[in-house]
Amino acid sequence: MATKILVVDDDPNICDLLRLYFENEGYEVKTASDGVEGVSFFKMYEPDLVLLDIMLPKKDGWQVCREIREASSKPVIMITAKGEVFDKVLGLELGADDFVVKPFDMKELSARIKAVLRRYVAHDNQNEDEVIKFENIEISLQKYELRLNGKPVDIPPKELELLYFLASNFNRVFTRDQLLDKVWGFDYLGDSRTVDVHVKRLREKLEGVSDKWSLKTVWGVGYKFEHIQ
Repeated sequence: MATKILVVDDDPNICDLLRLYFENEGYEVKTASDGVEGVSFFKMYEPDLVLLDIMLPKKDGWQVCREIREASSKPVIMITAKGEVFDKVLGLELGADDFVVKPFDMKELSARIKAVLRRYVAHDNQNEDEVIKFENIEISLQKYELRLNGKPVDIPPKELELLYFLASNFNRVFTRDQLLDKVWGFDYLGDSRTVDVHVKRLREKLEGVSDKWSLKTVWGVGYKFEHIQ
């Protein structure tokens, strides 16, 4: 079966361009012209990946991404005419997998789609059934579930994958580039600020949960999950 892509963009020319290009590459493509339609199509169509514009009528891309993440961990690549760091940070915080700024090169976008899909399939095929447990925290990669003090906590997939990796290798320091390689994949086309954003959001969730462990910054090197034994 062909990989299914949902394009959510209010510019019909962009939708037509993306549909024709990616259908020619062997994908099955559906398009939606506003945020409400985008959420509805996502639920009905169950795509393998979403290309999501930010500036949408009826419901903006931020809200669409939130609603997708409430229901699914399927990859989302956000597309926008804006290039400010704020937009990238917010998109990453909401659980977007990558970020592309208009005008974009179709070959680069195609490469990003393939890279994101490879990472998603690799994680989806893992039989990670080990639940990592420390005081007041449980992390399950198989269920994509974080529990703090016994209660489930909403967390974007990439944040959970980063936390799982660091906690699996507690007391070991990793550079930002190593974390990009291990969690995002060697072919990730982003930058090291991605790691900083995810660590910041994790710290907000984990604050005050336990004094036996924490996410530590090792200045000049990177990050580690520190466990006091």
